Amino acid sequence: MKSLKLFGMMMLFASMLLMSCGKEEDKGSCSDGIKNQDETDIDCGGVCTACLVGAQGKWKSFPVAPVLATFADSIIAEFKANNTYTVNQWKGGTKTVLIGTYTQTKSSVGSIYTIKLNQSSPTALTAEGIFEVAADKLSMKYEVAQTEPSIQGVTPPTAAGGFGSTSGGAFGQLNIQNYVSVK
Repeated sequence: MKSLKLFGMMMLFASMLLMSCGKEEDKGSCSDGIKNQDETDIDCGGVCTACLVGAQGKWKSFPVAPVLATFADSIIAEFKANNTYTVNQWKGGTKTVLIGTYTQTKSSVGSIYTIKLNQSSPTALTAEGIFEVAADKLSMKYEVAQTEPSIQGVTPPTAAGGFGSTSGGAFGQLNIQNYVSVK
């Protein structure tokens, strides 16, 4: 009888323990691939870190666009939320770092943005163009052209003209840079 009483008390204790733990609702996380909690996009905003907008983030390109092959074999570009950028590019094992500021604006054409880059180092120049980040945010199509100092006959691509519109389409696909996201 004592063992039955002990067993009954253990069952009662176990039941109380289970009830007190209860079924806790899955609160989510900032890396579960789901827009939950108070996130404003998948795994960002709200309780998570701010969502990246447009080109913001770190991107790698290898191989580079044919028109850039004279200057680089591979590129890692980082566009920061404070509107500064750093581009690390390598050519034959030699690294060059480009630094500057940028502005980006969502165009009225699909998911294409316009971008203006004001490079301050190693030389001062301005470039303008367009980019489009894929819906999954894993890749970006990017096309820019130097506007200051101007290069004779070169005009930047436009959102209305689409990719391949540098200099009215004269460069075709040669100036389109393809990037993948680097985490």
